[in-house]
Amino acid sequence: MTGFPLIIVFVLAIVLMIIMISKLKIHPFISIMLISLALGLIAGIPLVDKTLEDGTKISGLANVIGAGFSGTFSSIGIVIILGALIGSILEVTGAALKLADMVIKLVGEKNPVLAMELMGWVVSIPVFCDSGFVILNPIRKALVQRTKESSVAMTVGLASGLYIAHVFIPPTPGPIAAASTLGIGDNLLLVMGLGVVCSIFPLAAGLFYSKYIGKKVKADDESADAETVKTYEELVAEYGKLPSGFSSLAPIIVPIILMSLSSIASMAKMSGGLASLIAFLGTPIIALAVGTAFAVAQLRGAGKMDKFYDITNDTLKTVGPILFVTAAGGVLGKVISASDMVNYISAHATVLSAMGIFFPFLLSAILKTAQGSSTVALTTTAGIVAPLLPVLGFTTPVQITLVCMAIGAGAMTVSHANDSYFWVVTNFGAMSPERGYKTQTMNTLVMGVAAILEIALLSLFLH
Repeated sequence: MTGFPLIIVFVLAIVLMIIMISKLKIHPFISIMLISLALGLIAGIPLVDKTLEDGTKISGLANVIGAGFSGTFSSIGIVIILGALIGSILEVTGAALKLADMVIKLVGEKNPVLAMELMGWVVSIPVFCDSGFVILNPIRKALVQRTKESSVAMTVGLASGLYIAHVFIPPTPGPIAAASTLGIGDNLLLVMGLGVVCSIFPLAAGLFYSKYIGKKVKADDESADAETVKTYEELVAEYGKLPSGFSSLAPIIVPIILMSLSSIASMAKMSGGLASLIAFLGTPIIALAVGTAFAVAQLRGAGKMDKFYDITNDTLKTVGPILFVTAAGGVLGKVISASDMVNYISAHATVLSAMGIFFPFLLSAILKTAQGSSTVALTTTAGIVAPLLPVLGFTTPVQITLVCMAIGAGAMTVSHANDSYFWVVTNFGAMSPERGYKTQTMNTLVMGVAAILEIALLSLFLH
């Protein structure tokens, strides 16, 4: 099956998947894998590998599923494990509480959701949002205990800030790739500047929705029994003396610095042995491994190395379900990519070109919703839109940068079951998939709409 009927089938498949997970209570891993398999069969992906007459090789459905599963593990699997291990150690040593105390002193106790959102926004400029959420989650949990703020509000606030910078501001790979494809790769400072400006509306929308949904939805880690909830002072007393600020911050800030240096070296087109070393240390897996080493040193300093084995074991038990469900989402994205859907959308892109600045947003949103990856949506949409820029009337660097921003806004609209970030946010935020649709999915819709409205408004004045 190809063309528009395939898009209809895809929409129905997503609806069925949501029903299976939320209403029929079928485990997300099973639901996503079944939908992926069914969609692959309907889309006409061959059962086995085949070679066309022109020599083109087409992977069979089994290999497509395998590639989607393994590809997700290779991209963020170890990152999630190491990030979660850092978080566990920070909790055991009391460093997470120390960090929470530092944040509160900076922004005050009255704005914890805003603090988490802005913290996520800054961290996600050099770091992938998946990694950023895992890294900052211990601070979020500690702030929930410190301020008694809604766990859901804090989760959605953190997820909002991370996601906005992820799609708008280089050196995150998606915006860089989109800018280069659109021909403004040499104007990254302009892209970064407008990325900051275009973050204003979605940041405000994310903050508003975080506080709103925090009153409507409860996370699993929010106890209804007030007598079992310990005060911040009681928690501190359990640790005796909390670690120093530097020791608490090092496992988180060192990976961020390493990844930032790698991004800067790449943007500056550095070469040679030093550049290779910086690139190696800035790889998310290696950067988080260094962060883990700092965390282990902190654990040793606290005299709790005897707990390291149990901490590691418990961490692996916690992240295991997250990894497998995330990998299942990768399978769904791979099946969509292997079908004819993206080609059909690309072939009919000119029909929608009359929509102006809303065209790249809508196209990116369709691709984002279809295959799950914001980076793929950014790069694919940029490739489709680039030849159409003169037709759309966008010719100056500022106008083309606004197109890049519109693509970024679409690339966050919306995050659902085929997006690894959806599962990171819902699982680490202690929410079921059904609550994830009400929080993460709806929030990305609200932020995406707010972002494109700001971009459309800017396009009226910036030329």
